[in-house]
Amino acid sequence: MAADLGDLHALVAVVRAGGFREAARATGSSASSLSEAVRRLESRLAVRLLNRTTRSVAPTEAGTRLLERLGPALDEVEAALDVVNGFRDRPAGTLRLNVPVSAVRLVLPRIVPAFLAAYPDIRLDVIAEESFVDMLAAGCDAGIRYEERLEQDMIAIPIGPRQQRAATAASPAYLARHGRPAHPRELLQHACMCGRFPSGATPAWEFERDGEVVKIEPTGPLTVRIGTATDLAVDAAIGGSGVVHLFEAWLQPHFDSGALEPILQDWWRPFTGPFLYYPSRRYMPAPLRAFIDFISRNEAD
Repeated sequence: MAADLGDLHALVAVVRAGGFREAARATGSSASSLSEAVRRLESRLAVRLLNRTTRSVAPTEAGTRLLERLGPALDEVEAALDVVNGFRDRPAGTLRLNVPVSAVRLVLPRIVPAFLAAYPDIRLDVIAEESFVDMLAAGCDAGIRYEERLEQDMIAIPIGPRQQRAATAASPAYLARHGRPAHPRELLQHACMCGRFPSGATPAWEFERDGEVVKIEPTGPLTVRIGTATDLAVDAAIGGSGVVHLFEAWLQPHFDSGALEPILQDWWRPFTGPFLYYPSRRYMPAPLRAFIDFISRNEAD
């Protein structure tokens, strides 16, 4: 009744990711090959391991019992195989990161080229999304998040700028027509480019000056999904549609070109920069260890 190790890996990947398509995206394989692997495993064991519907995949009782023993065992197998990396001149393998779109744009560009040059045998797989996901269930080794969104029981180290600010801006043409707000509450009378998280939540715009904190619920003609459609909000603001509120570094090129003008600068609120976070493990995969060491060296420079 010996089962193929690849089929066992497929089962674990599907359950951890919550579906075949999600597991295919996390593992770099196809949903059909994962489905076939699970069917092959079920046939060999003569028991159903997954309950499948058009909307979800969940382990049966037999599948749950198997996974309770199988997950840790496969992790140990991967760790054992990765020990070989210690005997190589350079670490090798795949490093999967789950990061917000803002980190892809503002943090990783100054890190990734140098890291890949230093470790040519490591493949970097970056999944960019704003959803607050279970990083391990998504098949990732580590993630980047801001302090308020860090998962519990994780190790976190600084990555990127230690302080950032949220900037507010509009085009010169818009400000010429509608005037410059002198206080954040005046934005309630302006057209604002709004954002929405995948969860459906629409974040408030926060401002601070001399200890006074002001939060407003902006309204306006455009709402975009934060991250994936943020550039549309910026383009709309440049086109004169209204006010945008975003990372200062994201808007800085448009300040430099004059396409956007900063407003309410005295009220721009600073916040702590992002963190690389990862689980506490007895054994850490070599690609992740190399990335952590690289980040630590560069943060110290």
